[in-house]
Amino acid sequence: MNHLLSIHDLSRDDALFLLHEAARLKAELKEEPTKQLNLLSGKVLAMVFEKPSLRTRVSFEAAMVHCGGHGIYLAPADIGLGKRESVADVARVLGGMCDGIMARVFAHSTVVELSEWAGKPVINGLCDVEHPCQALADLLTLREFKGLLGRKVTYVGDGNNVCHSLMLLCAKVGVKFAAATPEGYAMPDEWVENARREGEVEIFIDPKEAVQNADAVYADVWTSMGQEEETAQRLKVFPPYQINADLMSHAKQDAIVLHCLPAHREEEITAEVFEAQAKPIFAQAENRLHAQKAVLLHLMG
Repeated sequence: MNHLLSIHDLSRDDALFLLHEAARLKAELKEEPTKQLNLLSGKVLAMVFEKPSLRTRVSFEAAMVHCGGHGIYLAPADIGLGKRESVADVARVLGGMCDGIMARVFAHSTVVELSEWAGKPVINGLCDVEHPCQALADLLTLREFKGLLGRKVTYVGDGNNVCHSLMLLCAKVGVKFAAATPEGYAMPDEWVENARREGEVEIFIDPKEAVQNADAVYADVWTSMGQEEETAQRLKVFPPYQINADLMSHAKQDAIVLHCLPAHREEEITAEVFEAQAKPIFAQAENRLHAQKAVLLHLMG
């Protein structure tokens, strides 16, 4: 593992190792906050953003600070990636000055090109087809609240980048995965078949059928960044996929809710369910820090 561009980059052992390390680092940070200060001493992470983010920026920057390194935030206007300067040239400049690159971009091809030219580890902080760091935080949260053995996660909503990575990671580590997506918004068959080679995956249209026996029910926004022109149409299609008290009554009685945030209350999730499930949801947000710290140490330590 030289980069983290996709969940495909992880073997089952890699994934379980990173989850174990993330849990260990989280516990260690709470017990002895200064113990990690030399782990990335003197190391610099370039953080390239084509899309804004609260959790991605703060979690990576805080992880570098906790480990004695430094993160440099590069906003969209700072680079003009692929416009003012080619991706290959940006990669070589950053690779010459920094020890790693995290990129939150529109196209997956951008993180691939960065990895080909940088000569340093590249981490996919989100792209149009995957969100691997989010998936690691998701399963770290499931591990904390429910354990992984014999568990089922059901994703309800748009078959998007978050759904892709979550499905692949669940399959790799032996967590049963189900998704309920409206017609026209399902994941590509190729992605589903790839995941089924690794583990147990079920795809539904009916969300009530999908959440049967679920230990965790997962929500994401109905309209992601870059899809704003589709908002009106999506608001017509997705209401049956709202996570509400009625839908949760079809899951296990003690099921938790996960949401990668930001949340649009009364769209993909009701305020009632969101607040009732705030503990796992905000633990999941915090776990971005710990999961990504494990990745940074593995790649740059």
